Amino acid sequence: MMRSVLLILLLLVGCKSEKKYHASDETIQVESSKVEEILDFQKDLNTTFKNPKTSPLPDRYRKDFNGLDFFKPDTTYQVLARFERTPNAVPFLLNTTTGEKTEEVLFGIAHFELNGKQHQLEIYQTPALLTQEKYRDYLFLPFLDETNGSETYGGGRYIDLTIPEGSTILIDFNKAYNPYCVYNKKYSCPLVPRQNYLRTTVRAGVKNFLKP
Repeated sequence: MMRSVLLILLLLVGCKSEKKYHASDETIQVESSKVEEILDFQKDLNTTFKNPKTSPLPDRYRKDFNGLDFFKPDTTYQVLARFERTPNAVPFLLNTTTGEKTEEVLFGIAHFELNGKQHQLEIYQTPALLTQEKYRDYLFLPFLDETNGSETYGGGRYIDLTIPEGSTILIDFNKAYNPYCVYNKKYSCPLVPRQNYLRTTVRAGVKNFLKP
């Protein structure tokens, strides 16, 4: 329908609109690729949960598992944040759900706009993971928002990130997932620091897990 309307406008207005038509067509394609990436993330996460070798689900939940409950993909929750690095940060201990502590380092602070408001979130690096090659560029973003306890898990959610090359970092809240301890108490999950509470609703990513 959208392409038909644009084509009619192209015929009526002429060459000047032709540029707009192609620009709009490109925008539609970019939007489609972003949504496809989100859907691929959801598919991969569901595959992980279904596989007995990688799933955090106990057998009694996994055998009837048909997929996680996700919010509908929404590209407005993909934000390009200004990334303020903190190279002199001192490691600190973060509490976990089991009472243990995990060592983290504040790697940087993301500054961005979401839902018409300015926000910032701390992004961490885990020193214990740096010995593994695949985690050399890994960054950890735990966050809380106003959907916690109703639409999403009360303890907040996580997003996996990669160290950016420049001064910006892309945060896709559509890729927010629950800590594994939501599904199985044997996992020890870092608690989200209060400074990473977003005073807005983030209706993107994985919803709360309701046990069958």
